Amino acid sequence: MINKIIHWLIYFVLFVLIQTLILNHIHFLRIATPFLYLYVLLKMPVGNYSTNLILSFLLGLTIDLFMGTAGMHAAACTLVALLRNPIIKILQGSDLPKDLYPSTYTFGMKSFFRYCFFIIFIHHCALYLIESISFLDPLYLALRIGVSTILTTFFVFVVEVLNPASYHNAEP
Repeated sequence: MINKIIHWLIYFVLFVLIQTLILNHIHFLRIATPFLYLYVLLKMPVGNYSTNLILSFLLGLTIDLFMGTAGMHAAACTLVALLRNPIIKILQGSDLPKDLYPSTYTFGMKSFFRYCFFIIFIHHCALYLIESISFLDPLYLALRIGVSTILTTFFVFVVEVLNPASYHNAEP
């Protein structure tokens, strides 16, 4: 149990630092920004609903504090945490054991990709809708959501493939 908490805290600190120090300065064609910190949220165990909700909010709040975005990431991460378990049940079925860590090993490559894509898409929709506050330019908004989702999903998969823990015991 302590090892899992320590792993998660290391992930939390590492991905928040990568996001705030490196990735926040990458704006692909001034349209897309990769949000790799979502990997921490994606790798939370299945079934711990209230714990995941609180930790997701804290993750988003931490990013907001470093970026000065006044709760936008906290709101998007909290929404994702609310919808995460139903999405997993739809994609994987309801017979998953509690405390299962999502990975390519536990879900399979195709299911894990769909899971990541849906979660990242929902996060980006919420984040960019909150950021824009209006539908003044819906094409630009859709483009930002789409390209950022693809870019973030790509980065998440690179990290997942390079993460040796995902292949052995599927813990973070």
